[in-house]
Amino acid sequence: MRIIAGKFRGRTLKSPPSLATRPTSDRLRETLFNILAPRIAGARFLDLCAGTGAVGIEALSRDAAHVTFVDQSRKMCALIEENVQTLKIDDKEAEVVTSEAGKFLMWHAKKGRQAFDIVFFDPPYADDYENVLNYVGENAATLLNEDGLVVVEHQKKRELAEKFGALERYRVLKQGDSILSFFSV
Repeated sequence: MRIIAGKFRGRTLKSPPSLATRPTSDRLRETLFNILAPRIAGARFLDLCAGTGAVGIEALSRDAAHVTFVDQSRKMCALIEENVQTLKIDDKEAEVVTSEAGKFLMWHAKKGRQAFDIVFFDPPYADDYENVLNYVGENAATLLNEDGLVVVEHQKKRELAEKFGALERYRVLKQGDSILSFFSV
């Protein structure tokens, strides 16, 4: 895996040794960031179910102010930390948290921490998307900034609802077996 654009362009990231983690493809990441380009600079970005951290690192490469990487696997979090250290990313720009997605969101909302501009949610395809999206939709005022958005990567076979609480889908992008669904308040 490589970083596509920005200050880390062309740099390679360490990948997981097994195929149990399904990283977002270079092509899909490029498409995603072409769409997000006007919103990235200065953004607070949440890479939820971060896996290798490639999406969040791409956001930092393109001048996001801060990325929080969340994954429930200690091994994946260690891999993200290794990639962040290799690229000499400052601690003020990145935070790696080992946690299940829903538990992290509840903790984040309860602690009243700073809201996010962009949430990228890419759980394993077999996971339950709805509980996490319902929680974000019900707590959008504390989890998302005013113009915040949530982008969900999911398998094309899996249909997601149009609305989750205050979140409403406004765009769908299909590429191969993957779909990106864009939600905003």
